[in-house]
Amino acid sequence: MIHKTKSGTATAVSREAVPPATASPRATKSQRQTLFATGLGNALEWYDWGIYSAFAIYFATEVFNPEDPLAALLGAMAVFAVGFIARPVGGFLFGWMADHLGRRSSMIATVGLASFGSLMIALVPTYNTAGIWAAVVLLTARLLQGLAHGGEMPSAQTYISEAAPAERRGLWSSLIYVSGTAGIVIGLLFGYILNSILSKQDMQAWGWRIPFILGALLGLYTLIARSRMKETEAFSVAKATGRQPMWPEIRKNWRSALRVIGLGVGSTVCYYVWSVSAVQQAVIIHGMDQGTALLASVLSNLVLIISLPFWGRFSDRFGRRAGLLIGTGVPIVLFPLLITTVGSTFWSLFLPATAILVLMGATLAITPAVFAEMFPTRIRTVGVAVPYAVAVAVFGGTAPYLQSWTNATFGPSVFTIYVVVLMAISTLVAWKLPETKGRDLTK
Repeated sequence: MIHKTKSGTATAVSREAVPPATASPRATKSQRQTLFATGLGNALEWYDWGIYSAFAIYFATEVFNPEDPLAALLGAMAVFAVGFIARPVGGFLFGWMADHLGRRSSMIATVGLASFGSLMIALVPTYNTAGIWAAVVLLTARLLQGLAHGGEMPSAQTYISEAAPAERRGLWSSLIYVSGTAGIVIGLLFGYILNSILSKQDMQAWGWRIPFILGALLGLYTLIARSRMKETEAFSVAKATGRQPMWPEIRKNWRSALRVIGLGVGSTVCYYVWSVSAVQQAVIIHGMDQGTALLASVLSNLVLIISLPFWGRFSDRFGRRAGLLIGTGVPIVLFPLLITTVGSTFWSLFLPATAILVLMGATLAITPAVFAEMFPTRIRTVGVAVPYAVAVAVFGGTAPYLQSWTNATFGPSVFTIYVVVLMAISTLVAWKLPETKGRDLTK
């Protein structure tokens, strides 16, 4: 393929690049394999995120001092939060790699590092065996995973958005949250199965390690699958036209970076509350059976997965802003009402969680497309990765600890107000956001 630069110079573009798909034909075998490898790696990141939170109840007293269970759980949640500190660093590192060496190279590196972190957690020694060093190993593993996770989603969503036809970019971008939520569902379902066949003593002694071993093995498989992927044509064209300085482009697009943070703060925390921490809170605060809580969360997330492609297609027809406003604005009204309905029964968790998650799907399905459409090709990954990682680290990473602490100290109303304020910020940003649907991603 030949591409002409602005100066008129003809430059060869790699034949190994993946061109944007056409709207009508069925995906080729190569494209299906690429989509599968992209989604699988993204699912692994969310799987790691979900199982840590879901199984913290079991391994907290194994890794931290078991004499104070509450302090041990808060310690495990603090490590969860600290792991998010590495995300902005990972976002810059792997974002730079994706924009300079290729989306594919970055995606291979992130999944390899994440799977190594899972293996470390699976093999972490107990507090009775190693003392404080058990927590040090756990912290190191979470920091490594934080680095990897900071670059995984931006690289994956950039790859998908560049490969998709413009008229179906919203639909294709829903793969990111479809695969991500599937990762959480698999982790929660795995927890439900283990909780059903193992005793509480076995779960605390060794059962909690099984999901992390599976995560390490899944990462190895994904690493092999991604090594067979091809680069996107948009990146190949940009590379062929010559590199441009990164920092001037970043400074030029600082408003877009702030919009990424603004859109991310509300959806990240609200999504975490209903998709991940709802199980822990229902068990600890409302006394719900662990298996019942896991089942309710799994089913509500499955409904979310089904809804995401519809919301993606909705944005392709009616625009990105419409979906963003529905997904951030409506939950502001419903969140304070539905959070009070959670009790000790299956339906008291399943119904409110499903309602909130499906509405949030209007935003979640299309944020990959929106973010990609906000930045030029040369900084598309790093431009999203760093501000998004900051939003996730500052707000998503602290959410489990803040929720546990505020609920224990002040009651649930304080955290509810916090989430509503963050969602209001995201809604305001969405309201002021220019329409991005259909933008040319080769520029």
